[in-house]
Amino acid sequence: MTKNSPHKVSAKQAAIGYLSRRDHAEVELRIKLQGKHYAQDEIDSAIADCLERGWLNDHRYALLIVRNSIAKGLGELRLQAELRNKGVSEAIINKVFDECDVDWFEHAKDVALRKFGISDADTLKEKARRYRFMEYRGFDSDQISYALDISDDE
Repeated sequence: MTKNSPHKVSAKQAAIGYLSRRDHAEVELRIKLQGKHYAQDEIDSAIADCLERGWLNDHRYALLIVRNSIAKGLGELRLQAELRNKGVSEAIINKVFDECDVDWFEHAKDVALRKFGISDADTLKEKARRYRFMEYRGFDSDQISYALDISDDE
């Protein structure tokens, strides 16, 4: 913190405060600090220090997001989009999904079973509603078809 700085805490202290509450992606933390109007060099220094100490780690952050989101019933496409929106690099996203041992087809089937039970969709409107729900959750068309037992001729 410089003499003329209007902030009560340094960028490093602010970064540590954010990271003590929850993990952040590097870009996400940088944006929060910029929003507090810290000088760019102070932000860069704080980020570098947090990275060096292992307090800030995009790979760990992405793994945490993926694990938590799978438990919430989200699909691969939505998870990838959310990680991209948080500023996680494509390389880290790909690495995390390679490490993640999830059968997305079975996961989609589990999500559909939890939401809709074992009842069949008896109308076209109901089938469309279920399909849209699964699509919103982030499953691709093949996974949705598998989960909802939709054949190609339907």
